[in-house]
Amino acid sequence: MAASRAAIALQPSLLSRLEEARARTDSLFNLLPPNSFYDRPVPERHRLIFYLGHLEAFDQNLLSGPLGSEPQDATLDKLFAFGIDPVGGGLPTDVPGDWPNIANVEKYKRGVRERLDARLHDRSALRSGDPALLDGTLLHVAIEHRLMHAETLAYLLHSLPLERKTPQPSPFADPSPAPEQRQALIPSGTATLGQHPGESFGWDNEFETQKIFVPNFSIDAFPVTNGQYLKFVQANGYDDPGYWTAEDWAWKIHQRLEHPNFWLSRSSSPASAPDTRWEYRAMFGSMPLPESWPVYVSYAEASAFARWAGKKLPTEAQWHRAAYGTPEGGEQIYPWGDAPPEGYRGNFHHQRWDPTPVDAHSAGASAFGVFDLLGNGWEWTATPFGPLNGFKPFPFYPGYSAAFFDGKHFVMKGGSARTDTCMVRRSFRNWFQPHYPYAYSSFRCVEE
Repeated sequence: MAASRAAIALQPSLLSRLEEARARTDSLFNLLPPNSFYDRPVPERHRLIFYLGHLEAFDQNLLSGPLGSEPQDATLDKLFAFGIDPVGGGLPTDVPGDWPNIANVEKYKRGVRERLDARLHDRSALRSGDPALLDGTLLHVAIEHRLMHAETLAYLLHSLPLERKTPQPSPFADPSPAPEQRQALIPSGTATLGQHPGESFGWDNEFETQKIFVPNFSIDAFPVTNGQYLKFVQANGYDDPGYWTAEDWAWKIHQRLEHPNFWLSRSSSPASAPDTRWEYRAMFGSMPLPESWPVYVSYAEASAFARWAGKKLPTEAQWHRAAYGTPEGGEQIYPWGDAPPEGYRGNFHHQRWDPTPVDAHSAGASAFGVFDLLGNGWEWTATPFGPLNGFKPFPFYPGYSAAFFDGKHFVMKGGSARTDTCMVRRSFRNWFQPHYPYAYSSFRCVEE
C-alpha cells in the first residue's frame, strides 16, 4: 500500500509541474538587475530579496521533515519563512544591509533544491508514512504556493520604476473602445461554493461544499473598465466622502489617492478635469489609458464606484451563480462549460503582462452571457473571507487561511493574466484587505 501511494507522490506530472513552477519564478527574478533586489516597491510587502529566499525556505520547511532531509541553514530558513503579508509590523527587518547578499541567497536556493530533489527521487525517502506527502498534497501545496508568488512578484515588479527592470518590448497601445456596459439577468437558484474533500487538490478554505440559495439579480456583463471608471473620477468621485466609508475615506486622504494606482496623470489639471491626459502604467512602459481594459483598484475604490453608480459589489454566492450557473438550474465546472481552460477562453496562465479588452474572449462567457470571469483581473466580492461549513485547517499549515478570518479581508474570484491555469478552478478563493491598490484586482457591480 505504501509503495502505491508513494508512486502517486512521485508521478512525473507533479515533479515536472514543480520544475515548471520553479522556472516561472526564476524567470521573474531574471527581470531584475542586481541592484534592484533590495528595492521595496510596495510598502506593505517585503524587499524583493526576501522572495528569492522565501520560495525555497517554504519548500524546505514544508517537505524536509516528511522527506527526512536535514536543513542546512537554520538561520536562513527562519529569516525567509516569514509570510508575505507583513501589514501591522510583521517585517523581520527593513534595513537593506541586514539582508544576505544575492550570492549567498542563490547558494541557499540551489542547496535546498538539490537536497529536496534528491529525496523526492528516492523512493526510500517516502517511507515516513505522512499521508499528505504520500498522496501528493504537499507537492501540490509547494507548486501552488510558488505560483501564487509568481503573481505576487509580477505586481511587485509592475510597481518598480521602469529603469529598475531589465528592458523588455514596450506594450501595445490598445485603442479599442470600451464595450457598452449592459446587465445580465440572473434568475434565482443555488450556488455551490467549495468542493468535496478528495475531489481534487484544494487549499483548506476550499472545503467543504456549501450550497446557498441566491435570489434573482442582475450583474454587469463586463468588469468595470478604465473608461467607465474615468467617469467616476471626472464626477469628483475621489473628492466626495459620501461615496466612501469613514475608514476608507481616512485611508484615501492619508494616501493622497486621487485615481487608480495603475493610472498616471500627464496633466497639471485636477484629476476630475475632463481635459486631464491619462496614461496607463503597464509592466514595461506607459500608454494612453486603454479604456476597454478592466480597471484595477482596491476594494475601497470599487465600493465607492458602486455607491456612485447606485449598485453594489456582488457577494461570493452571486458571483458563483452568474459564473457557473445555468438557466436550467445546474452548475458547470467553468463559466463556458466543462471543457478545460485554454488561452482563447480568457487572459490567464501568464499569457500577457497586462490586461486585454473585457470583451476580447467571448468564448469564455458564462451561460448567462457574463464575460471575462476568469483571468484579466481578480474580482472583488462583498463577502468577508471566512471558513466554509466544516472547515478544517491544514495540519501542516494551520494559519494559511485561518489567520485571515478576521473580517478585514474580502473574497476575490476569477484570476488575472498572471494566474496559473490550476488556480482558475471553481472552488479557488483569493482574498485581500480593502486598502490594497497594487494587485491585479478588478470588479463588476450588481443590482438586486
